[in-house]
Amino acid sequence: MTDLSLYRNIGIFAHVDAGKTTTTERILKLTGKIHKIGEVHEGESTTDFMEQEAERGITIQSAAVSCFWKGHRFNVIDTPGHVDFTVEVYRSLKVLDGGIGVFCGSGGVEPQSETNWRYANDSKVSRLIFVNKLDRIGADFIRVTDQVTKVLGAKPLIMTLPIGREDTFKGVVDLLSRKAYIWDETGQPENYTIEDVPADMVDDVEMYREQLIENAVEMDDDVMMAYMEGEQPSDDDIKRCIRKGTLELAFFPTYCGSAFKNKGMQLLLDAVVDYLPTPTEVNPQPLTDEEGNPNGKYAIVADDEPFRALAFKIMDDRFGALTFVRIYSGKLNKGDTVLNSFTGKSERVGRMVEMQADERNELSFAQAGDIIAIVGMKNVQTGHTLCDVKHPCTLEAMVFPEPVISISVTPKDKGSTEKMGIAIGKMVAEDPTFRVETDIDSGETILRGMGELHLDIKVDILRRTYGVDLVVGQPQVAYRETISMPIEDSYTHKKQSGGSGQYGKIDYKIKPGEANTGFTFKSSVVGGNVPKEFFPAIEKGFRSMMGIGPLAGFPVLDVEVELVDGGYHAVDSSAIAFEIAAKGAFRQSMPKAGPQLLEPIMKVDVYSPEDHVGDVIGDLNRRRGMISGQEPNTTGVRIKSDVPLSEMFGYISTLRTMTSGRGQFSMEFSHYSACPMNVSEAVIAKEKEKKAAAAK
Repeated sequence: MTDLSLYRNIGIFAHVDAGKTTTTERILKLTGKIHKIGEVHEGESTTDFMEQEAERGITIQSAAVSCFWKGHRFNVIDTPGHVDFTVEVYRSLKVLDGGIGVFCGSGGVEPQSETNWRYANDSKVSRLIFVNKLDRIGADFIRVTDQVTKVLGAKPLIMTLPIGREDTFKGVVDLLSRKAYIWDETGQPENYTIEDVPADMVDDVEMYREQLIENAVEMDDDVMMAYMEGEQPSDDDIKRCIRKGTLELAFFPTYCGSAFKNKGMQLLLDAVVDYLPTPTEVNPQPLTDEEGNPNGKYAIVADDEPFRALAFKIMDDRFGALTFVRIYSGKLNKGDTVLNSFTGKSERVGRMVEMQADERNELSFAQAGDIIAIVGMKNVQTGHTLCDVKHPCTLEAMVFPEPVISISVTPKDKGSTEKMGIAIGKMVAEDPTFRVETDIDSGETILRGMGELHLDIKVDILRRTYGVDLVVGQPQVAYRETISMPIEDSYTHKKQSGGSGQYGKIDYKIKPGEANTGFTFKSSVVGGNVPKEFFPAIEKGFRSMMGIGPLAGFPVLDVEVELVDGGYHAVDSSAIAFEIAAKGAFRQSMPKAGPQLLEPIMKVDVYSPEDHVGDVIGDLNRRRGMISGQEPNTTGVRIKSDVPLSEMFGYISTLRTMTSGRGQFSMEFSHYSACPMNVSEAVIAKEKEKKAAAAK
């Protein structure tokens, strides 16, 4: 058995363009995994191996890579930074034990870094902070650490200080050992010398070292008492205290450097070994029942436990379907049969591989703490639990946000139709936030996703990877409907034909429900006017109608139905009769209950240089946005607002034009809210036109 204390499962996450992929590349170079370094801006990096990634210089899929450093095995996952792919980050954090948050030395804490940091807090992942790009103009290490404190509410523990600024940046001082690491200009990571601290930095080094020790000793009462009495703690004691504080998320050890220029990376790798948790030090994953409620049991990381693993990503490539799994407990041998607790079906594990980005090594055995890929699993999707056949269990289910934007796609010729069907099937299995449905009226295929870029890339993959010629329609917003006033009503369904007929009478109240409750049904029938056994049928009838609203046929949200009375016939009443009565009641009463159109509102976070703030706010107001706050920082202002999605199409090009290319924004779904009258009328008229055209 391999020693789990030598394992580190880590992820690298950050805002777009902070240098995650470059950092991963450098880690691979230093650990001897690759010999030539691929550059992102040349489209040659190891982990961004999709064509779309190379072209756009962004990471879309999380890639898993294994490498070794000082006898320790690292499983590194490079995650995307772009807002449309946050779900990839969320999935990766679920299976990681520790992470490295990368921040740009000049950009600091950017909008997306905040979202990712919040996800990592939710998943209780221990992290190191790496302030990258210190060779850039405007880079300032201390300013970025202050931002981390202010914006993220986190406590950075400064471990290294930079030597030189911007283009004179040449190395770092390690505060613990009081040694300066200075690199030459060749850009080779191994070409460095260890020297004494430069004379002009001695005071700063002592000050920050003092702060470091004071924060670290708080984690151990004995060491702290000795320190208070004037005794200097040993380096081993300090490291032990830092490790404890990192695991408890009391602070985050912070390093600096330039990944692109290969400066400061070794110290970061040493820190992963010294301070990030092993698989056994993380809180074990809780097991849940089928509904997702914890049952008090845990997946203990040990090889004598039953096998439990979580599938966190599906990827399809030229070798077949790969299912990435994190093994939480037990072990897995090639040829074992495992149970998928979601589907209740068992599958045989034919081939297991360890991933080196695009390369793979065959495995015959894996154990708790490993992250591997299994080839050729049939019915496994993201978030499914694989477990021992004799000990079925469910690990925590993953929750994914609902898509908010859709486009229609039509294949250009018959040959492409079949191709498209197969390709889309594979893509849906890979990405749980990507949905596909067929429009009943027009027969068009509708793709739904998290944002314009998300769908843009999906169409690109269909065209290029699968060779499907498509005609793409305009992006559509996922509207919803609700009601604004309560109504009491009655409905009777009766039908008499030879033999037994159908009879069901219901008296009911329909009223607006609480926000985000969907559909709720309750009954206050007293006596036996409607027998209890028919309640499920009535609920089913109402619920089945929620998909098509009275205004324009959009799904209905937040409605509460209460059954107050009714009547039945001893012979003619049946579950079907009451179900039909409920459907008729819905059709009859909904138009009377003040139906309203709801539109998705997005949480928009815009970063703008100071001189353009007025223009940006004016533009957001024109888009019916509500400004919720402004935060000035040294390089510009962050404006937070709530804006309807329908007004946000093509926003990035407007923002770039307004801010001379310096503005950035991120947006995520916030909630549904009522549409203004003029917007609502235009949407309803358009929908009716569409339906009339389809009916011809």
